[in-house]
This record gives sequence, structure tokens and C-alpha cells, in this order.
Amino acid sequence: MPKQVWLLIIGTFVNTVGNSFLWPLNSIYIHDYLGKTLTMAGFVLMLNSLAGVFGNILGGILFDKLGGYKTILIGVILNLFSITLLAIWHEWPQYIIFLTMLGFSGGIVFPALYAIAGSAWPEGGRRSFNAIFLANNVGVAIGPALAGVIADIQFEWVFISNLIAYIVFFLIVIFTFKRFDSGKITMKKVTSEASDKKVRAPLIALSILSVSLVLCWLSYSQWSATISSYTQFLGMSLSQYSLLWTLNGFMIVAVQPIIKPLVTRWEKKIKHQLVLGLALMSVSFFVVYFAGDFKMFAAAMVILTLGEVFFSPVIPMLANKLAPPGQEGFYQGLVNSATTVGRMIGPLFGGLMVDLYGMQVLMLILTVILIVAMVPCLLFDRGLKNKEIG
Repeated sequence: MPKQVWLLIIGTFVNTVGNSFLWPLNSIYIHDYLGKTLTMAGFVLMLNSLAGVFGNILGGILFDKLGGYKTILIGVILNLFSITLLAIWHEWPQYIIFLTMLGFSGGIVFPALYAIAGSAWPEGGRRSFNAIFLANNVGVAIGPALAGVIADIQFEWVFISNLIAYIVFFLIVIFTFKRFDSGKITMKKVTSEASDKKVRAPLIALSILSVSLVLCWLSYSQWSATISSYTQFLGMSLSQYSLLWTLNGFMIVAVQPIIKPLVTRWEKKIKHQLVLGLALMSVSFFVVYFAGDFKMFAAAMVILTLGEVFFSPVIPMLANKLAPPGQEGFYQGLVNSATTVGRMIGPLFGGLMVDLYGMQVLMLILTVILIVAMVPCLLFDRGLKNKEIG
């Protein structure tokens, strides 16, 4: 694995630790500490994700025009500004404004990270994106675990810890990421073929696949939205809830040797990986339907994680393969935007369903939604001449 990819792994890990100090606890803070309804909490998280959609698109465009280093630096500086304000003022309604700003700035960073991964190690295929995926989820394992312990002591310290993590990421970017825009990692110019049908077909394919992404993350986001508050209702502590995310992150790393033979066998059978991943996620929400204690939620998280390790790393790899030269950032921005749209709709949708019909009905709906999400995964490559990608 090239040195550049290792630097990306470290940077992604630190950035995710910073992100995951706060996002799993947002609904709990808005609902339990600020006294708002789950529907209002969902609305606030929707604004955060909507801003992230615009950030994703801008981040992809900036990567294609400015390169990875400048794009990530812009995002990180805006991140620091936003989280500093949030650490100082986190009452209502300032919380809405600063969390929305944080969504936009955070959205700029991720398309550039994935686009750089594809450029730094093109022969790595799924491996480079899987490495970023693993780093992201180890961060998810550690961040919420620390945040849960800190929140049980004093919730305000969560914001300070978040700020410290972003400062560390800023220093990593300043001292190491500049080399990503030099040497063998060079920007490619967009050719005149950008308007050609051959280029439009991959864009259509990726847009179809993005429907699955929206549905997948609409469902997945419930773990940091409605399910988080539901665990509190059942009497679980914040540290127990955060431990579920720790289980998620470390299990993603632990199962890699186990799933490697199957992933290797299915290396060119992308649809198999996508469908299996969504099927396992669907089962996980059916388990939550019956969950009443920590053990059942842990079992559901294990199944969800198994689905995630098959589904998630394939998406940026497909975006990189489908992207015309010079549009790698834009294509990564597109799939990141689809993910963020799912996260945007999810909390509001989930909050409304729980307020109107209850948690069990929501879990059954999500089980069906993830089954429906398999359809675009099976059809996305219909317009492509080279079907090997599917």
C-alpha cells in the first residue's frame, strides 16, 4: 500500500473520531437536554445533512479544479470555525445554525478523501477504498465510546473534545496532505467527450445506484436518530449506546479476514456484494423490532455491520471506475451526496413515524425499504456497454 494511502488512513481516522464525538448523540442532546421532540430533532439533522449535500457537491468540484490538498484544507478550516462556535454556543436555536454549518464544511472533505484514494493507488481497486472505509469505522468505534463516557460525566465536554480532534486533523492536513497534489498524483483535464453519450451513460448508471444509497442511509441513519433515543427510553445508558458504535467499528476490522475469501471470489460480481449487504442490513432492523435490551441491540448491530462491510466499500470504487478522466471528484461528490440525502431524510422520516405509529412500525418499514433498495443495485448497469463493472 502506497505511503499516500497510509497518510489518508490516518487523516480519515482522526477526522472521523472528531465527527463521531457528536453525531451519534445529536438526537439525544436535542431531545433530552434541549427538550425538543424527535420530529424536531429529525428536522435539525435534516438541515445538517442538506448542508452536507451542498458540501459534497462543492467538495467534488473543488477537487477537480484545485486538487485534493486545497479542497480538504478549505473544508477543515470551515470545520474548525463551525465547531468552535458550537463549542461556545450550543443552546437553542444557535445549535441549529452551527450544526448546519458543520454539515456543510464536513461535506467538502469526504469526496476529496475518496478521490485521492483512487488516484493514489489506482491498481488497488477495492482495497484502497476499503482501507479508507476501515479507517473511518475504527474512528466510529473509538469516537462514540469516548463521547459516551464524556457525556455521562458532562455533556458540554463533548463539544470541546470534538474541537480538539478537528485541530489535530487540521495539523495533519497542513503537514502531510500537500504532497497529494504533486508527484505521480496529478490532475487530469476534462476532455471534450464530457458531453458524449459514452460519458453520460456512466453518470446515469451512478445516478440509478444512488437511489439505493439514499434508501440505505435513510434506514442506517435511524441508529443515530430514533434508535438512539429509543435505547434511552428502554433504560440503556449513554455509554452502553456508544458501545454499540464501538462494536460496529471494531467488528468491521475484525471480520475482514473472514469475508476476504468471499470478497475475492466476488471481485467482479459487484451486484452480489451490494445485494448481500442490503439483505443483511434489512435483517438487522427486523431484529431491532424485537429488541428490548443491550444484547438484542448488539446482535442487530453485528448483523448491520456485516451488511455494511459488503455494501459500503463498493460504492466509491464504482464511482472511481465510472468517472471520466478529470471528473473523479465530481463522481465521488455525487455518491457522497446520495448518502447524505439519505441521512438528511432519515431522521425526519423516522421521527415522524415514531411519533405517529411507534418504533416497531418504523422497523418493519425500514426492513421493506432495504429490500426495495436492492432493485437499483440489480439494474444500474443496464445502459453500460461494458457490463463487467456490474
